[in-house]
Amino acid sequence: MNFRHPLLLATVALSFTSFSHAETGTFTTLSYNVAGLLELFSSADTDRQQAIEQISCYVNGFDVVNVQEDFNYHAALYDTCNTHTYRTSTTGGMGIGSGLNTLSYYAFPTVYRVSWDACNGVDCLTPKGFTLTQVQLSEGVYVDVYNLHTQAQVADADLSARRANVLQLVDYINQHSSDNAVIIAGDTNTRFTREGDNIRALLDIGFSDVWVDLVRQGSIPPSGAEALVCDPKITDFNCEIVDKVLYRSNAFIDLTPTDYQVRVDDVNSDGEKLSDHPPVAANWQYSTNENMQLSAYSGGHGGTFFSDVTAVDANPGVASVWLRAAARVDQIGLVDASGNSRGYGGTGGNLQALTLQTGEYISAVEVCLGDRNNSQRVFYTAIETNQQRVISGGTVTGNCIDYQAPNGWQISGLHGRAGDELDALGVIYTPVE
Repeated sequence: MNFRHPLLLATVALSFTSFSHAETGTFTTLSYNVAGLLELFSSADTDRQQAIEQISCYVNGFDVVNVQEDFNYHAALYDTCNTHTYRTSTTGGMGIGSGLNTLSYYAFPTVYRVSWDACNGVDCLTPKGFTLTQVQLSEGVYVDVYNLHTQAQVADADLSARRANVLQLVDYINQHSSDNAVIIAGDTNTRFTREGDNIRALLDIGFSDVWVDLVRQGSIPPSGAEALVCDPKITDFNCEIVDKVLYRSNAFIDLTPTDYQVRVDDVNSDGEKLSDHPPVAANWQYSTNENMQLSAYSGGHGGTFFSDVTAVDANPGVASVWLRAAARVDQIGLVDASGNSRGYGGTGGNLQALTLQTGEYISAVEVCLGDRNNSQRVFYTAIETNQQRVISGGTVTGNCIDYQAPNGWQISGLHGRAGDELDALGVIYTPVE
C-alpha cells in the first residue's frame, strides 16, 4: 500500500491492523444495584459506607460490571480496593447523577449517557436513564453493553413511565446498535408476569433473557400470571427478579450465556446482605464468524455508530466505492454486488467514485485522523484495489492507520461513526471468492 504522498512516508508512522481467523473466548458480567443512596434514604439494612467498601472488592471477580444507584458512596466503590482497568466517571450523587457506572477489564472508548424522557414521582428527583459502553473483547470484537435503571413502583403513572423507558431504550438500540452484538444488564424494575410492564418489547427486537434461557429452558412466564416472588431471592425456575440480563448476537459475534447466578455470597461478616438487590452474574462464551474479520475502528466518538456486518454476511461482493471529501472526509460508501447502496456521513465535499472491474476488489484503506471541535475525525481516506487503482480525499495528517487485507482476503464493508462528517472508520474483511 503506497498511495500516500511519497514525501510524507519518512515522517508518518505506519500502523497495520493485526489479523486472525475465527476466534472464541469467554468473559463474565455482573449487574449490581449497590443501594448507594444516602443512608437516610436507603432501603438497604447495612451501613452504606462499609457495605460499598466491601462491594468495591466483591466486584473484582467479574470482567464487566454494571452498577446502579452508585450515588453518594462512589469514592468507596472505586477507591477501596477495586482493580478494574476501565471505569466510567461518576455523574454525581443522588439528585444530580444517574447512579449508572460500568467497570471493566476490557477497554471501551467512551460512555454514552441518556436520560429517560418520562418519569413519575420521586424518580424525577434524579436523572435516571441508561448508558452504552462499547466493550472491545479483542481486536475488532465489540459488544455493546447497556446499563439501565428504569422507573420504579407499580402505580398506573409509574407503569406508564416505565413502559416509555423501555420503548425509549428500544428506539435507541434500533438506531445506535442495530447491527451489533448487545448485552443489557441492569435494574429493569420489570417482571414478565406483570401485565403493565413491556419487557417483551426487547424480545421483539431479537433479545433473549438469560434467566429464561438457562433456568427456565426458554419458557417465558406468561403475562398476567401470579408474580414469581421468592425469599431469599435465588436462581430458580419459580423466582423472577427485576434485575435482568438480556442479550443478542449479530452476524459476526455469536454470544452464548453458559451460566447464570443470582448471587447469595454478597454478605458482610455478620451475614447481612450488602445491598437490597442481589448481584446477578452471567458467564459468556463468544465465537466469531470464520468468514469475516473486523479491524478496530479509528477516530473519535461523535456521530452515530454504523456497521456493515449484517449486509456483508449476506453479500460480501463490492461493485463500487465512493468518497466525498474536502478539508476532511464527509462521506464514505459502497454499492454491493446486488446493487444495494450504503453510505455514511454528510453530503459535503467533492465526490470521487470507483467502479470495480471483474476480478477486482478492495485491498487496502488508509485513514488519517485529526482534531475537530475537541474530538477526532477522519481527515483523509484513501481506498486501493488489488489492481492498484486508488481514490482518495481530504487532508493528510501525521496520525494515519493503514488497513491491509491479508492474502486471499478483501475489504467488503465498513464500520465506525459518522454524522455530518466521518468521525471514525474501520473495515470488514471477507475471503476473496
